[in-house]
Amino acid sequence: MYIDSHCHINFPELAARLPDIFSKMADNRVTHALCVSVDLPDFPQVLALAEQHANVFASVGVHPDYEETPEPSVDELVRLADHPKIVAIGETGLDYYRLQGDLEWQRERFRAHIRASRVTGKPLIIHTRAAAEDTIRIMQEEGAGTNAGGAGGVMHCFTESLEVAQAAMAMGFYISFSGIVTFKSAKELQAVALAVPLERMLIETDSPYLAPVPHRGKMNEPGLVCHVAEFLARLKEEPLERVAQQTTDNFFSLFRIVR
Repeated sequence: MYIDSHCHINFPELAARLPDIFSKMADNRVTHALCVSVDLPDFPQVLALAEQHANVFASVGVHPDYEETPEPSVDELVRLADHPKIVAIGETGLDYYRLQGDLEWQRERFRAHIRASRVTGKPLIIHTRAAAEDTIRIMQEEGAGTNAGGAGGVMHCFTESLEVAQAAMAMGFYISFSGIVTFKSAKELQAVALAVPLERMLIETDSPYLAPVPHRGKMNEPGLVCHVAEFLARLKEEPLERVAQQTTDNFFSLFRIVR
């Protein structure tokens, strides 16, 4: 079985066809999905999906790309995370790729999420793009890792170097691979995936984006996460069932979900 550790099925293009989404998950042995929050105004939709479907979990957080949105406080994140179906804080992190100028607000937002994670004991879902050095530095400064008494978490949709992956894993974080790893052009990322132990690995779709080969260019959905697992099994020369089982076990362990 497989688990999509990061998706956005509350986004309109997927929310409009949820029965089909869940049917395709079942067809492809995708048993669970984590629907990830990107801002507070839409958080009630994310939580509602988790409440309505036993195999859906949720997070609470504000994406670093969302500049014009209510700023989350530590107290608010802690309050909203106080629900059995909320298993993580995020997605949070830093993204210097799309935004310009003084991005100190991004760094302060990231720190707020890490502090909320430490208070709640719920792991972080971290997004980093063109900001790896600052991301790792702030994680270390704020004690995000299990080695510093934090809750740890996952570096989602990982596209950084092996050195960044190793720094995150040294703090007790998992590394999650999306459909990007299946792209022919992703040779450097494939080398990273080859080096990351299965015991520290998750799989995801980040749907509705980044559909894996052979569906690249189409709308992504949780049922397609099996293709990420299949690619990683071939890359690492591991039995597919071992990749499926280990990434599933990792998911339940990281997010402290009782099966």
